[in-house]
Amino acid sequence: MAVEIEMRARFDEAAHDRLLSRLEAEGEDLGCDDKLIHFYVLPDKLLKVTDNTATGTAKITLKDSKIGQGSAFPETEIQIARQDVAAAVRVFNALGFDDVRHEAFNRRHNFRFRGVEIAVKWSEAWGHHAEFEVLLGDRPTEAERDEAEARVRAVAQELDVPLMSEQELADFTAAFEAAEREWKSATAAQPAAAR
Repeated sequence: MAVEIEMRARFDEAAHDRLLSRLEAEGEDLGCDDKLIHFYVLPDKLLKVTDNTATGTAKITLKDSKIGQGSAFPETEIQIARQDVAAAVRVFNALGFDDVRHEAFNRRHNFRFRGVEIAVKWSEAWGHHAEFEVLLGDRPTEAERDEAEARVRAVAQELDVPLMSEQELADFTAAFEAAEREWKSATAAQPAAAR
């Protein structure tokens, strides 16, 4: 199973614009990659159904870790037809995952810079943010993981982008999940006519 070494950063619009300008000038432009994502936050995993609106493709992804539990994400992906996104969501909801399902549109643009893929993104939940990642093969060694993490950190530092710590990521995602549960609970309590 492939392993992603992934780190994140959140920033304001001015920092977003500076990063985008630098990557447009010095990075390899990999293009627009907007996505509508249905994600299921499980206790120790992240399950996603992704409708890639920019490329007209779709996939199901299982990450064997979740944000705030380290930078290594063993990942399994299954490509599906775009017209099957709604059916995949229905299947996962019917399996009992509906209570942990969230939906988000991500506006994103991908770049490669010094061997690191960088997705410069915006979503309602995260605001302006970026993911820095290096994809490793199956069963990478500890040395390969360490080298990939060091490369990501060096690139972020060169681009003057402070990466979030694992604690910051865990706190942010816990707050987001709590707010989503509260919103779902309040919505469920409303009469159908008021929704």
